[in-house]
Amino acid sequence: MTEKLIKVSVPTRIRNNFLAGLIICAPIAITLWLTWSIVHWADSWVRPYIPARYDPENYLNFAVPGTGLVIAMIFITLIGFLAKNLIGQSIVRLGESLVNRVPLVRTIYKSVKQIFETVLKEQGTSFKKVGLIEYPSPGLWSMVFISTDAKGEIASKFNAMGQDMVAVFLPPTPVPTAGFLVFVPREKITILDMSPEDGAKLLISGGLVSPEYRQELIAAKGLPKPIPMDSLT
Repeated sequence: MTEKLIKVSVPTRIRNNFLAGLIICAPIAITLWLTWSIVHWADSWVRPYIPARYDPENYLNFAVPGTGLVIAMIFITLIGFLAKNLIGQSIVRLGESLVNRVPLVRTIYKSVKQIFETVLKEQGTSFKKVGLIEYPSPGLWSMVFISTDAKGEIASKFNAMGQDMVAVFLPPTPVPTAGFLVFVPREKITILDMSPEDGAKLLISGGLVSPEYRQELIAAKGLPKPIPMDSLT
C-alpha cells in the first residue's frame, strides 16, 4: 500500500513541479519572443531605407538588431515635434485634404486615425474606471469598463426620458477586445477600485488572477456602494 502511494505521489510531484516551472518560464519566453519579433519586424521595414554609410552593420562584423526600431522611433518623434509647429500643421492639413479626396482611402484613414486618437489621447477619459452592472439578469453581476457619459443624439433622447445614462463596454472572457457597447443608468453602476489593467487581467484569466485589494478595505463586506452621480464626469 505504501509503495503504491509512493508511485502515485512521485508523478504528481513531477507534474506539479513542471506546471510551476511552466508558469514561470512561459511568460518570460513569450515576452522575449514577442519583443524579438517586433524588433525584427521593425528592422525589416526600416533597414532597406537606411543609407549604407549610416548603417552600423557596414562598419561592424556582426548584425545589430534593433537599429531599424530605434531609427523608426526617432523618426516618429521628429514627425510629432514638427506637427506641433505652424508649418507642420499646415503640411498635415494639406496631406489630409489630399487623402480625403480618395474614396476608399479616406474611409480607412479616418477609421484608423479615430482609433489611435481614442486609444492614445492623453487627456481622454476612456476606460479609466471599472465597474459592475447586473447582467445578464438581476442578481448576476458582470464587469464593465466605464467609457463616458452618453453624448449627442443618444444623450438627447435619454434626457427627454429623464434618464442619466453612461456608456460602458461589456467585454467577454477571455478576449476583452471584443464586446458590447451598453448604455446603463448611472445609479445602476457599481464602481470598483481596481485599475482597467487589473480588470483586463481578471477577465483574460477567467477570474483566476485577482488583483490585490487594499488592506483597509478587506473587512468591508458586500459590493461597493453605487457610484455618486458626479463621479463619472
